[in-house]
Amino acid sequence: MFEKEKLRRHRSLQTHMKEGHSQSFTPPSSSNPGMILAVPRIFIRKKAESSTSSFSVSGNPSKMSSVRFLVALCIISSLVPSIFSHEFKIDGKVLELDESNFDAAISSFDFIFVDFYAPWCGHCKRLSPELDKAAPMLSGLTKPIVIAKVNADKYSRLASKYKIDGFPTLKIFMHGVPTEYNGPRKSDLLVRYLRKFVAPDVTVLESDSGITEFVEAAGTAFPIFIGFGLDESAISNLAIKFKKNAWFSVAKDFSEKTMALYEFDKVPALLALHPNFNEQNIFYGPVEEKFLEEFIQQSLLPLTLPISPEGLKLLKDDDRKIVLTIVEDETHFESKALIKLLRAAASANRDLVFGYVGFNQWQDFAEAFEVDRKTPLPKMVVWDGNEVFFSVIGSESIHSEDQGSQITLFLERFREGKVIQKQLGPSFFGYITSLIGMRTVYIIVFLIAVMFLIATIGKEEPLTTGTQYRSASASTTIADNARLSAHKED
Repeated sequence: MFEKEKLRRHRSLQTHMKEGHSQSFTPPSSSNPGMILAVPRIFIRKKAESSTSSFSVSGNPSKMSSVRFLVALCIISSLVPSIFSHEFKIDGKVLELDESNFDAAISSFDFIFVDFYAPWCGHCKRLSPELDKAAPMLSGLTKPIVIAKVNADKYSRLASKYKIDGFPTLKIFMHGVPTEYNGPRKSDLLVRYLRKFVAPDVTVLESDSGITEFVEAAGTAFPIFIGFGLDESAISNLAIKFKKNAWFSVAKDFSEKTMALYEFDKVPALLALHPNFNEQNIFYGPVEEKFLEEFIQQSLLPLTLPISPEGLKLLKDDDRKIVLTIVEDETHFESKALIKLLRAAASANRDLVFGYVGFNQWQDFAEAFEVDRKTPLPKMVVWDGNEVFFSVIGSESIHSEDQGSQITLFLERFREGKVIQKQLGPSFFGYITSLIGMRTVYIIVFLIAVMFLIATIGKEEPLTTGTQYRSASASTTIADNARLSAHKED
């Protein structure tokens, strides 16, 4: 029976092919070479009465659906890449993005620098031509960086998603992950700063001249780490971990002149440079990853950090307490002499961060630590980086004579626990304003006001018994007390 069916189908196929009416493919089954698979058969029939050819498809309906799906998928797959490649080009121009194409742009480029701006913002208007100048230079790098901008005032969904509370806000997206940009905004300096993000994790230096060129090219925005007599593998993992924060390199060949320049006398050694603060530190070991990481972590900040809105952003990832010295004016000669002494103390106490701020430079911040124009300065406190600081008993201020000994005594008393814990003063609101932006503060105040209104406005129901009156009064008193307590905590 099977052989007869096979012969019938074979003769039918030959007849159709001779007439030129159809073509079909019927492969044998792998399990039975003689078995003809029931696959869809596509026939092209010509109508004699019409000069225009028409096509009809016949076969198993469910399998034909699969064929149509596969054909459609192939067509779409071939079109999608061309659509996106034509939408975004690396041509040295600043891209203008909106909510419809923002995500596509972020996913299209490995590195994209985004300016979240507002049309009415004066700073944004001054920044725009600098970005226009920087765009062709960054797009020409071996690993190009694309510059884009988006009107965050208009496209509020994007502003909310990326927590934009001031203009301009700048972020660099690396493989889709955003990192806040706090670097320079002049085109040439901006290009030098952003080159850091596409540089090799660890640069190998082969000579004294190579070391000099690397340091000069790195600029002053980031700390620089150079391993002398260290293998690249010793710091490669740490270089990846701290890539956003510093430059990393290893020197394979160097002279005694370079050793004298950077003040180290043996190898292996890891040099930490802070060109912007004219500081350098040497680490001789042990050359194990946990000790290297501790040194790198502590060396990401200079020994003495000037406290400013930008400086505070550098502190957000550091868990150490801050020894804060408040001087009258950072630019005075006496203040500069004191800062040198603080630097020496910081070198011997790496478990603490040493910072300083001038009352004349940032009055709102200084006043949060109970400092006013009548307070004897310089004054030292220990700050936890949040809302608590410690006044050291007997070392509230630093006198002009023998300040080095007074700093040593301050640290000894602090470590002995001779402190008074305090909360930041009312001017902490000014500090928050400077740090997170007025727009966020206004939003917080507005939300608190709305919540207060919602809590106080309610329907009054007629009182029929004294019990109901007393109960309502008690509830009102509890609610009032809760609101008062919340306001005190705020």
